[in-house]
Amino acid sequence: MSGRKPGYSGQSVRPELFRVNIQKMLSLKKIRSFTLVLLLISCAYCRTVNDKSIICEGREAVIEPDYTDVTIPPNIAPMNFMIREEGSCYRIRVFSPGAYQFIIRSGKGKVSFPARKWKRLLEESRGDSIVIEIYSSEGRKDMKRYTPFSMHVADDPIDPYLAYRLIYPGYYSWSGIRIVQRSTGSFRVSPVFNNRMMEKNCANCHSFNNNSPDRFMIHIRGSLGGTYFAENGKITRTDPEIEGIPGGATYPAWHPGGRFLAFSSNQVRQSFYSVAEKDIEVFDLFSSLILYDRQENKTFSISDRDTAEYLMTFPSWSPDGRFLYFCRAPQYESGYSPEMEEIQATRYNLARKLFDPDTGTFGETEIVFDAQAMGKSVSLPRISPDGRFLVCTLADYGTFPVQHREADLYLLDLVNGGSSRMDINSDETESYHTWSGNGRWLVFSSRRTDGRSSRPFFAYIDSEGRQGKEFILPQKDPDIYGRMLESFNIPEFVSGRIKVKPRDFVAASKNKIVPARAGDSDASVLIPDEAKIRAAEKDNERPVH
Repeated sequence: MSGRKPGYSGQSVRPELFRVNIQKMLSLKKIRSFTLVLLLISCAYCRTVNDKSIICEGREAVIEPDYTDVTIPPNIAPMNFMIREEGSCYRIRVFSPGAYQFIIRSGKGKVSFPARKWKRLLEESRGDSIVIEIYSSEGRKDMKRYTPFSMHVADDPIDPYLAYRLIYPGYYSWSGIRIVQRSTGSFRVSPVFNNRMMEKNCANCHSFNNNSPDRFMIHIRGSLGGTYFAENGKITRTDPEIEGIPGGATYPAWHPGGRFLAFSSNQVRQSFYSVAEKDIEVFDLFSSLILYDRQENKTFSISDRDTAEYLMTFPSWSPDGRFLYFCRAPQYESGYSPEMEEIQATRYNLARKLFDPDTGTFGETEIVFDAQAMGKSVSLPRISPDGRFLVCTLADYGTFPVQHREADLYLLDLVNGGSSRMDINSDETESYHTWSGNGRWLVFSSRRTDGRSSRPFFAYIDSEGRQGKEFILPQKDPDIYGRMLESFNIPEFVSGRIKVKPRDFVAASKNKIVPARAGDSDASVLIPDEAKIRAAEKDNERPVH
């Protein structure tokens, strides 16, 4: 096929295992420097404290969040943490590879790094490691010394902002939804959208064009519904849906060129279990793909010459804009009222189509990754900016991984044809993820903290696919995740500060919605029978077990 990437065979990706070795990410000189610092720590401390008063624990202190041996950006906010060891007095010594060091004292085990000292520490440790040593004591008892741990500081910076939706875990309520932006280099948070100012309309699926703060979109559903495009400070209210598409424009993906957006059109349903181990199943009755031409305000069906019926969802563009990746599974044989057994047997493969941005046309569908052969189902494909790696979520079945505890992130090498379960996974759900602008950082959602609420985690990925240990978004109060119920939904990197504010969306909601026109097409998507869908809706609200 024309336009194929060099080294791509056209066959399904073969499973391989990437092994992490963090020392390979550091030069021999830096390793020696790190070792020397560890040796000097004890010597320096013993000059001020009697050796007999110190008990060496022979292990690292338990801290929360777990920031031991993580790989962090050189422009990240202070990595504050809690010490989960008994004591009434804590002493924390912090070292850079050079001579810079400072001491933090805490009475309750909360470690907060001063902003200026933290910034200097990052600057002096870039490409090397920060070393942290913890001491604790209880009253007049001997002081305990814990084994020092390190934070590896990469050379590659992270995008300066992260945008995400704050929403309470649940199934029907959306009375309190906010989209905010958070500085990754500080703890500054500012609102982008607040649905309490928009008649409590539901907002979802924000998406940025090339991580740009000046060009993004938000879906809003309800009395003020529409797709709101924010472009260079101006917000327009549009509707990319065209007649005959029952699911509307759902999951978005900006073409790198900015003119086109691919959407999936989904009829989403929920069913509830009657067992304690799992409470909900979310699935599509019907899903297809559409292309929206932002310049011409036209929507086209992305059809397939295959006579079989498929569920198609989660579109994602290659960085060069020449391929549209998506997830595809056979349509339910029973039609639009599937039984639970059929839903659990539905597995999506990763597919793609060649795209010509000059004509807005697509080539044939090819399967890139046969997840079904592994007994898995793929969702949320995201390709690194250099086009080499693709990260996706694999679950046992279906297309809504956030409700699947077994959902894990997998790394696919699109050049060399390898795949592996990523080292950054946990025993809980890993789901939504996206790449930084320079392709060296991945942000992903994980429920590992409590099994209920999604939190944003970061992971370093080098040019060969090796991964550093992941870490949660640092907070000024490191204990906040234990008290906060809201989920951090759809985390997206942003290359600068978003200037539009909630009141700008309120003003735009007063404008008349601009509907898209149907584009010319020689083939249309197969539209399901509306009467059958309506008849199936009530049936699909039953509990399943």
